[in-house]
Amino acid sequence: MVAGWEWDDSLFAGSAGYYERGRLPYAPGLVDVLAGALGLDGHGRLIDVGCGPGTLALRLAHLFDEIVCVDPDEGMIAEAARGAAERGLSGKARFVRARAEELPSGLGTFTVATFGQSFHWMDRDLVAATVRGMLRPGGAWVQVSDLQTETLTVDGLQHPAVPHAAVEDLVRRYLGPVRRAGRGTLPQGTPGNEAAVLARAGFSGPQRHVVPGGQALDRTADDVVAWVFSMSYSAPHLFGSRRDDFEADLRGLLRDASASGVFSERRPSTEVFVWR
Repeated sequence: MVAGWEWDDSLFAGSAGYYERGRLPYAPGLVDVLAGALGLDGHGRLIDVGCGPGTLALRLAHLFDEIVCVDPDEGMIAEAARGAAERGLSGKARFVRARAEELPSGLGTFTVATFGQSFHWMDRDLVAATVRGMLRPGGAWVQVSDLQTETLTVDGLQHPAVPHAAVEDLVRRYLGPVRRAGRGTLPQGTPGNEAAVLARAGFSGPQRHVVPGGQALDRTADDVVAWVFSMSYSAPHLFGSRRDDFEADLRGLLRDASASGVFSERRPSTEVFVWR
C-alpha cells in the first residue's frame, strides 16, 4: 500500500457510469494476443480482480467456461453485470463485490487471473500471495495496461487534440494541487516496481507483449467529460456541491478548444505481462 494513504470505498464513487465511455479502449488485437499467449480454448476459469465495469473480463469471456468479476465498488459491479446481460453472458459470469484483500472468498481455483490497471490500488504483497494460491498448476497472472512509454500525437488528424493540460489545470483549480484519491491524497502517485512484488510471491517471468495502438479515434465533448469523471483523482463526488460548476467550466473549456465539439485522439498501445 502507499505510505500514508488508505483505500476507502469512495475511490471511484460515481465514476462507474462514465468509465466505458470515457476511458480509451485497449488496442485491437489484445484478445487474440492473450488467447495465443495463454493457449486459451474456451475452457477454464478467469478471475478479473478490480474488474471495473467489466472492461477486460467481458471481452475475454468467450475464451473461458466461466468468468468471475471482482471489484469493491458497487457501481462498477452493477455496470459489469449490465454489460454481461447485454452480451448474453450472464449465464457464465459471476459478479462479486469485494476487495482483493478479502479473497479467496470461497471462489475456487482459476486458470487465469487478470488485473487491468488495478493492482496498484491493492495491498500488493498480500494480494499476490493470495491469488497465487488460487491459480491452478500452470495458471497465469496477467497484467494489462496502457503502454506508458509511447508518445502519441494527433498530427495529420481532422480535429484538435483533447486539451489535457488545460483540463488538468481546471481539476487542480477546483480540487487543489495534490492528487486526490478517495478521502485521502497521493502526493507521490501510486506505487510501481510490481515485478519485485510478484517475484516475492513466487511467480516466474514475465513474458511481455505489446499490442500496437495508434489508431485514430474521434471523441466528442461528452466523451471527454466522461473521461474526466472516470478518473479517481477527479471522480464526481470529489467536487461536492461544486460539481455542476466544474462540469460547466469543463464544457466551456472544451468548446473553446474545438468549435465542432469533436476531438482527435489515438488509441494507446496495450502492454501485457504474463507471470506463471
